[in-house]
Amino acid sequence: MNNKENKDKVTEKKIKNKFNQLNKQAEPKPPLALHCTKAFIVGGGICVVGEIIKDVMMHFGVSEPDAANFLSIIMVFIGAFLTGIGVYDKIGEFSGAGSLVPITGFANSIVSPAIEFKSEGFILGLGAKMFTIAGPVLVYGIGSSVIVGLIYYIFNL
Repeated sequence: MNNKENKDKVTEKKIKNKFNQLNKQAEPKPPLALHCTKAFIVGGGICVVGEIIKDVMMHFGVSEPDAANFLSIIMVFIGAFLTGIGVYDKIGEFSGAGSLVPITGFANSIVSPAIEFKSEGFILGLGAKMFTIAGPVLVYGIGSSVIVGLIYYIFNL
């Protein structure tokens, strides 16, 4: 490379840096309090719905541990169903992280990629892409629980 090309690259880099600085300055600041409030209300609302479902099951004679287990299944189904009909995405747009934190957000993270790639077929599309986002979470969760279980077993011999 000759000297002129080096100067051109340095000038180009300076222009890009200046553009990035100006862009950051011009970017409007997000209304943080509003975002946090929306996330709190929606995330809390999802949890309240879960508590109502659990209380109704317990009212009809289901034991608390069984109601908690059934509740997980029901909430995952609700999250997956609402994702499938396009409602959960609208809830997520409104609330941000408030819809991601509860277990329904986990269901959404599994169903969304599956829906997106369903046109590629059941195996390479739906099956392969279903765990794109949730896969690492499942692997880490299962792997760490096995390790903790083994440590617990060894220390309690």
